[in-house]
Amino acid sequence: MKFRFDEHLPIYKQLVEQIKIGILTGAYPCGERLPSVRELAILTRVNPNTIQRALSELEDEGLITTKRTSGKFVTDDMKLIQKMKDEQAEMLTIKFLNDCQQLGISQQLILKMIKEKGEKYESN
Repeated sequence: MKFRFDEHLPIYKQLVEQIKIGILTGAYPCGERLPSVRELAILTRVNPNTIQRALSELEDEGLITTKRTSGKFVTDDMKLIQKMKDEQAEMLTIKFLNDCQQLGISQQLILKMIKEKGEKYESN
């Protein structure tokens, strides 16, 4: 998984989101061991304390667990992962609709565009 950072947002929050997306999309499969803090620090070129902070937040959310002496692992709770996927999709949908509303795009036009783009997307 490749990490990219925006200089305007806290790095640990970006790490949380990027690892969370990796878990939700299966880039980090259920039950899989995550790279160690040290390995992630080298991979991302981020301070190990920042990595640990992000992993602690993911653990608080239940997406990862720590197995003593074995490391950190992705949860195998598929219900939790599905719930978080649904929440992420809802959040993205609300943001999209709010952005369209700010542009003055009608609901009818939004639905038309989604239908057209969806059909084009499915054909690819």
